[in-house]
Amino acid sequence: MPPIAPKIDCMKCKYFYVTWDSNSPRGCKFFNFKSKQLPSTVVLQSSGEACLKFEPK
Repeated sequence: MPPIAPKIDCMKCKYFYVTWDSNSPRGCKFFNFKSKQLPSTVVLQSSGEACLKFEPK
């Protein structure tokens, strides 16, 4: 069983933004991507680790 990653609240990160794209309404300026899911979820699924670039606003 993989270790439990800390829950990261993208809404409080300075790199998070809301897009005008209804298919990908959430984005991350640091990693330069948009997604339906929160960016921290995509990072966790892609790398297996919690997002290490979180910075509070």
